[in-house]
Amino acid sequence: MEQSVSHQSSNALRGFRVQAPLVDSVSCYCKVDSGLKTVAEARKFVPGSKLCIQPDINPNAHKSKNSRRERTRVQPPLLPGLPDDLAIACLIRVPRAEHRKLRVVCKRWYRLLAGNFFYSLRKSLGMAEEWVYVFKRDRDGKIAWNAFDPIHQLWQALPPVPREYSEAVGFGCAVLSGCHLYLFGGKDRQRGSMRRVIFYSARTNKWHRAPDMLRKRHFFGSCVINNCLYVAGGECEGIHRTLRSAEVYDPNKNRWSFVQDMSTAMVPFIGVVYDGKWFVKGLGSHREVMSEAYDPESNSWSPVSGGMISGWRNPSISLNGQLYALDCRDGCKLRVYDGATDSWNKFIDSKLHFGNSRVLEAAGLVPLNGKLCIIRNNMSISLVDVSNPDKQVESNPQLWENIGGRGHFRTLFTNIWSSIAGRSGLRSHIVHCQVLQA
Repeated sequence: MEQSVSHQSSNALRGFRVQAPLVDSVSCYCKVDSGLKTVAEARKFVPGSKLCIQPDINPNAHKSKNSRRERTRVQPPLLPGLPDDLAIACLIRVPRAEHRKLRVVCKRWYRLLAGNFFYSLRKSLGMAEEWVYVFKRDRDGKIAWNAFDPIHQLWQALPPVPREYSEAVGFGCAVLSGCHLYLFGGKDRQRGSMRRVIFYSARTNKWHRAPDMLRKRHFFGSCVINNCLYVAGGECEGIHRTLRSAEVYDPNKNRWSFVQDMSTAMVPFIGVVYDGKWFVKGLGSHREVMSEAYDPESNSWSPVSGGMISGWRNPSISLNGQLYALDCRDGCKLRVYDGATDSWNKFIDSKLHFGNSRVLEAAGLVPLNGKLCIIRNNMSISLVDVSNPDKQVESNPQLWENIGGRGHFRTLFTNIWSSIAGRSGLRSHIVHCQVLQA
């Protein structure tokens, strides 16, 4: 009895709590993020490590002595004075803009935020926030990127783009698993065409390496279907400059594999996933306009034509079974594809156009919180509510909303600055836009 009291008092003096592990057993049920390596200048990332909420539990603890097993189970609480389940319930409610501060509090908080459990819990409870990530090329040809928080309407600082992509052209950009942003392929001034693949994790705010593509290529087409990344066509140095080959990356298997080649070699300049198929439109080896569709179920390509292809413009996107495309340079008019008539006769117009300057040109169209998000080269953003496309802007002013530009500037002031910059010869432009959750 005296030994038990002294043991409890010693634990109290150390400030630790003896409690059950956060998982049901000593084994971790989090997905293993295996085969990953960091890019240059990034912090060490251990391949095959388990990012979970109970990283200090030893799976082989039951084979050791009782004292060793007890030491692995003794951890300081996530929040002093609260059980860990209540602490996690508090932490998942912290806004995403503050997550970078949470990650530096301690190692246990970092592992919690970097693991699958934290992100999955926020997503299942509807707390995961979507941010817009924009890659922009400046006047010197260098790539910079920013993240836009639509709740606070602020741009967030991000770690620099890895060196191999700081001046690359013709590379692809896609999002897998909701929170991993991939950059792949492209052409570097020194290396030429690349097979390299890297990805940024919104959970760790770091860049990591992924397996290289099977073929070097740049200015190719890419899409995501069933959380698998497809690439096709493009160019590569050599005798056969224009490519027909296509391949797919499965993040669950962490490897690339070839799929059926395209019917003809092509350099795609527009693509969209619609009705379960991947539609691409581009230039053939003789600079003729071509279009094909890939069906992942049958692993086959087929030529396509008709009203959809002839009236198809870029940027475009498929959302809730509808196909949309921007119809004017400043992105203030949307066309809607009507499958019944095979035409683009429907329109959604903001009735407020900004002009034809290059800096005002719409460069990206992405889904954001169930709405269409239009991003222009001057970093101004518009949201379009397409939940009911039959509504008119005049009867519903909230249908089309301008939520501001770079920093705290509103659209009006941003457009004034853009007009001045356009006349002064500003040549910066947006390259890619994507949306990540965390």
